[in-house]
Amino acid sequence: MSDDKLDAIQAAAFRHLVAHLQERTDVQNIDLMNLAGFCRNCLSKWLRAEAEKQGVEISDPDAREAIYGMPYQEWKDKYQK
Repeated sequence: MSDDKLDAIQAAAFRHLVAHLQERTDVQNIDLMNLAGFCRNCLSKWLRAEAEKQGVEISDPDAREAIYGMPYQEWKDKYQK
């Protein structure tokens, strides 16, 4: 398998994970952190870090919105318990 094909597959899997977490608003970040060792905020930080490595600047609020599917404060107000 070529590196480009693997990158495309991994990117699609990441998008699927993000969409799944956006749908599962019942799952709290603390639950993810306790069970998996990462949460939505971790994903947003990883997104920012990888963008930075490629010379792209993404703000923290924009990275969180990409992961949460809405502004972070809105998600917290609607779904955080």
